[in-house]
Amino acid sequence: MIAKPEWLRSFVTTAELGGFTKAAQRLNLTQAAVSQHIRALEAQFGPLLIRRPRQVELTPAGRALLDYCAEADQAAQRLAARLAGQDAACGEVGLITPGSVGLFLYPLLLDLQQAHPGLVVRHRFAPDAEVIEAVLANRYEMGLTARHPDDPRLTGTAFAQEPLELIVPAGANVTGWSDLEGLGFIDHPDGKAMANRLFSQRFRRHPGVQVLPVRGFSNQISLILEPVARGLGFTVLPRYARRAFARQEAIRVSEGGTPVVDTLWLIHRAEWPLSARASHVLGQIAGRMGSTWTAPAAPLPTLADG
Repeated sequence: MIAKPEWLRSFVTTAELGGFTKAAQRLNLTQAAVSQHIRALEAQFGPLLIRRPRQVELTPAGRALLDYCAEADQAAQRLAARLAGQDAACGEVGLITPGSVGLFLYPLLLDLQQAHPGLVVRHRFAPDAEVIEAVLANRYEMGLTARHPDDPRLTGTAFAQEPLELIVPAGANVTGWSDLEGLGFIDHPDGKAMANRLFSQRFRRHPGVQVLPVRGFSNQISLILEPVARGLGFTVLPRYARRAFARQEAIRVSEGGTPVVDTLWLIHRAEWPLSARASHVLGQIAGRMGSTWTAPAAPLPTLADG
């Protein structure tokens, strides 16, 4: 037989208040009903209470059952919070993003984890197609992607703007195509595609990045700007990849022309809303990215600017 919840409530209240009469008054039951509930429990577990004229006393079995009730209540509260996603400062934060914005975001996620040790940060760098697939498969609660999802199982919300930037050594001056030819190109897996998109807005009748001398290549996004910082060439990257580079004094952005800006889409499963915890974390991230996205719930304490 499984102990009924009303039996356990009668037992816990009696143990807390020290008597059947007080327990009955609090529970709005008769004293006979409270006694009957406890007798039903004792039929399962043996003697739980020693009845005395003015006070009941717990037996060892009664103490064990009271501890069990407390643990079960705490477990139920944790389950309810987890299912509702209400605990914004505790639990896992799963986010999957492209490398450029991921470089910028990961330290912010760690800042949040330091401020709220109950948070567990799980972040993955991935191309757009993998971001979409991982969120669809529920391996990550949310993702950022430069591709607007066309799958009806996903909700996509504009989250931030990510301009492409022409990044040159700090001492370089770029006024025309010949200056780029003199510097040479630091290539990366998306380098030529990004560069041609930017050049189409900045240089009229440009012959294309493919005619420029290539001075280097790296497929590690965190390392692409290192040769630029050393004066070995220029490259084109999204702004967040540039902002994550440690040696800002060694590089600069060469401005000019019509900006080329991509939208970063926040995606998650359409069938259920983001957890409150995810919304809180995204609210903090949005503030540091200058995004107009706002969390639907009250945010966590703000991060210190740095």
